[in-house]
Amino acid sequence: MIEGLRMAGLVHDIGKIHVPAELLSKPGRLSELEFSVIKTHSQAGYEILMDVEFPWPIAETVLQHHERLDGSGYPSGLKGAEISLEAKIIAVADVVEAMSSHRPYRPALGVDKALEEISQNKGKLYDADVVDACLNVFKDEGFKFE
Repeated sequence: MIEGLRMAGLVHDIGKIHVPAELLSKPGRLSELEFSVIKTHSQAGYEILMDVEFPWPIAETVLQHHERLDGSGYPSGLKGAEISLEAKIIAVADVVEAMSSHRPYRPALGVDKALEEISQNKGKLYDADVVDACLNVFKDEGFKFE
């Protein structure tokens, strides 16, 4: 499972190849329409990977990595147990990495803000056990992005 998670983490945004580069690098806020185009990357990634034989559910993890426990995610609005554990793990990791990194539309918010986000939404948007594990890696084990 760990190797599958590593693989899914490497390819989780592969569907962005179908999103115009102008949207991915656009400075400033995205319009609703622009954001809806970016949100297609999960489905596009699934379609790219669905016929590749892996010993892990890579395509499904890629498809679900923006789903949220309360059903507010995309592309399918899955809730709770409908979301695979692998996707729940990639979701938390993706949020922490994205918030900690610079984006064309905003400067990096930092690890502290990212950990605050997942802590505040633990059990609501993000799986509680996954959040606890992530917090442990950063706070108790001293992980830092290189």
